[in-house]
Amino acid sequence: MTDPTAIQPSELDQLPDRDPEETAEWRASLDAVTKAAGPHRAAYLMRRTLERAEAGGLSLPKLLETDYVNTIPTVAEPAVPGDEEMERRITAWNRWNAAAMVTRASKLGVGGHIATFASAAWLYETGFNHFFRGKDSQDAPGSGDQLYIQGHASPGIYARAFLDGRLTEAHLDNFRQEAGGNGLPSYPHPRRLPWLWEFPTVSMGLGPLSAIYQARFNRYLTSRGIKDVSQSHVWAFLGDGEMDEPESTAALALASREGLDNLTFVINCNLQRLDGPVRANFKIVQELEAQFRGAGWNVIKTLWGTAWDELFQLDTTGALVRRLREVPDAQVQTYQTRDAAYIRQDFFGADPALVEMAKLLSDDKILECFHLSRGGHEARKVYAAYKAAVEHKGAPTVILAQTVKGFTLGEGFASKNANHQMKKLTVDEFKSMRDLLELPISDAQFADGVVPYGHPGADSPEVRYLQERRAALGGPAPARRTHALAPLPAPAEKAFASFDKGSGSQNVATTMAFVRLVKDLVRDKQSGRRWVPIVPDEARTFGMESLFPSLGIYSPKGQTYEPVDRDQLMYYKEAKDGQILNEGITEAGSMADFIAASTSYATHGEAMIPFYIFYSMFGWQRTADQMWQLGDQLGRGFLIGATAGRTTLTGEGLQHADGHSPVIAATNPAALTYDPAFAYEIAVIVKDGLRRMYGEAAPGEDPNVFYYLTVYNEPLPQPAKPAVPAIDEGIVKGLYRFNTAESAGLSLVANAPRIQLLGSGTAIHWALDAQKLLAEEWGVAADVWSATSWTELRRDALEADAALLRGEDRVPYVRRALQGAEGPVLAVSDYMRQVPDQIAQWVEQDYSSLGADGFGLSDTRDAARRHFGVDAQSIVVAALAQLARRGEVKATAVKEARERYGL
Repeated sequence: MTDPTAIQPSELDQLPDRDPEETAEWRASLDAVTKAAGPHRAAYLMRRTLERAEAGGLSLPKLLETDYVNTIPTVAEPAVPGDEEMERRITAWNRWNAAAMVTRASKLGVGGHIATFASAAWLYETGFNHFFRGKDSQDAPGSGDQLYIQGHASPGIYARAFLDGRLTEAHLDNFRQEAGGNGLPSYPHPRRLPWLWEFPTVSMGLGPLSAIYQARFNRYLTSRGIKDVSQSHVWAFLGDGEMDEPESTAALALASREGLDNLTFVINCNLQRLDGPVRANFKIVQELEAQFRGAGWNVIKTLWGTAWDELFQLDTTGALVRRLREVPDAQVQTYQTRDAAYIRQDFFGADPALVEMAKLLSDDKILECFHLSRGGHEARKVYAAYKAAVEHKGAPTVILAQTVKGFTLGEGFASKNANHQMKKLTVDEFKSMRDLLELPISDAQFADGVVPYGHPGADSPEVRYLQERRAALGGPAPARRTHALAPLPAPAEKAFASFDKGSGSQNVATTMAFVRLVKDLVRDKQSGRRWVPIVPDEARTFGMESLFPSLGIYSPKGQTYEPVDRDQLMYYKEAKDGQILNEGITEAGSMADFIAASTSYATHGEAMIPFYIFYSMFGWQRTADQMWQLGDQLGRGFLIGATAGRTTLTGEGLQHADGHSPVIAATNPAALTYDPAFAYEIAVIVKDGLRRMYGEAAPGEDPNVFYYLTVYNEPLPQPAKPAVPAIDEGIVKGLYRFNTAESAGLSLVANAPRIQLLGSGTAIHWALDAQKLLAEEWGVAADVWSATSWTELRRDALEADAALLRGEDRVPYVRRALQGAEGPVLAVSDYMRQVPDQIAQWVEQDYSSLGADGFGLSDTRDAARRHFGVDAQSIVVAALAQLARRGEVKATAVKEARERYGL
């Protein structure tokens, strides 16, 4: 059996010990202290020694955990500037109105959440009174601080806006009732309440991820000379249960690596998630501390209120600290609901030293400590933590603030497992809450059992104090400001017109066409610097490496090494003012970048033009939730799904073969989804997107949209832009006739059977091949249409249907475009049939479709297309089948074609 006191092998054995005798003396001293004074004393001395070493600048690994006590001792806490009693009264009013609003709404069955804000009220109020800068801050004009509010705490934010006059009782009575146009959304929603909310956060996990990349994007704007936002601070308010979401901790290392000391996480550790304890048998605060410390963050624990000071002073043996570390979180909750006798027995009775300590404590003192005294409920504790956070340099800070969920709401709420689902208080519970908060609300104000809102008056000392504090900090917060920005100058027409002539004999993939367009646009003298290229470590796949030396890859450290390819023309260049955001292998991080850049026009009053290029399979499928967040936040820019389609990416197989991203994209109302076939179509779409989002939007157009373009890696001839009437309108609206059988120069007999072939993306090339086969081998005339956007065609048709119900005479564009086109319609794409079938009900002709349904596979493009039945020969057979059903070709032609083509 191994002797536990024996010296075990260590990595230090690899290094020479210049004074083994001195080393042995240190070891002996530690052993002696442990034996004489106990392990707690020895551990205390070691901790003190490590603190001294760190203060002296010695390079030592840090401990991942500290004791279950406050990081900032009471004696080191600064005094809170201002009037603490006044702030207590303001907080009391906000607590009351938040609970009243949700309770009144619950009578209509719309619900709401009370317990989260009740636990976090001081975390918000301290920030609003002393730290959170508004848009008119002199330090960060037009930007202020960025506040990511915990979604379930929104009633408290509304209550504060009501107190300072930004909301009325009518607004509060319309909580979660938005259909009438004067309601309050349940959670932070910029699209629903765009003057108040900046960041949607209730899809849990996305708030912390976005906050990190927002802080990083602030540095990017400053480093590139777009705008100095170095004084803006990002605050993210999170729940301890929320930290289980993978996105919550996905970018902790990035924040530390880049030294984002403009970022503070405030985690409300009320130890409860939605159904019960976060870590019933463990301690979530200790777990989070280790996680953040390990990632390189500055960690501040604000756990206990001042009532605990007396207990810690009595802890001469370390028994109290040991007990606090070993008691699991669920038991801490239990103490919150039990009497002093239970706590004496269960908590203090576990150690003889604690039994003796408890004899010195009254029952009232024990209940004060275990029921009321939490660090997150005391303004002085929270202020000290916030001040330390904003003054810390070189790393982001996380504040772990311990609170009680449902605090001040009464015994029926506090620490109850079910309190997340509890939507109301009784009148008696409100009266108890009123007495606890010392609010001047009389019994008579509870008319007919309806809970009244409380307000001290527009000219009351409380409201004046609140407004004065906000004025000193730069105006109201949270607040979203729509800046009166001048439209960005349109880029030179030359950049777009260069695609009109086609590629001649050169084969060009549409991915390459898009990259070439962007290369031209970023050179524009007026708007070029506002482009933000974003890529998740696949730039070379998409042919973007030529942008590296010209634009540079953003890095806060610049380039501290000599790149291995420095002698090459397209070397890997990092720079402090680099324009490209090359995120590594993280679609989620890239999307968070995109969101920050796409909303900079509102957050900072600086319009930026992000484009994020990714494997189309790994975009919507992995990060569709963030794309909804993007729509909620009114983001603008271009998402580019490259290597698109189910059959185009040869050899990669099932996981890479995208046959459905346009389906997912179609569900997002803010996404304009295009599947362009040719380079000139890309140019037209991007040009129109720049006009709509950054230039002069037409009447009725929403500029707060984003574009999703699918582009392909298949090199093919790019035709010249045909001289078709209103072709640009057709490209933007989603459909135009590319050619007819006659304009294609095909020989046909008079009155030949005719069919309309609609193709999108790379599929139009199969349709063009089928057009030729149909004419030459079967005597059928086929006209070919480019369907640049099935989704936009459907949306236009849905709007036309709605207009008809309103009594307006409106015909869907797809029906107008196809009006008079002879024969049936056959639609084909490199996606599942559901994509082209979006328009089926509005096409007057007989309609059928082909697509790549099912799972992808590895093979050549030709083999994959034959497998899915979308190649030119399969299109021919499907076209003949449609015509045969109409009696326009012989039924035997279908069987003959199948046999001829081996189908």
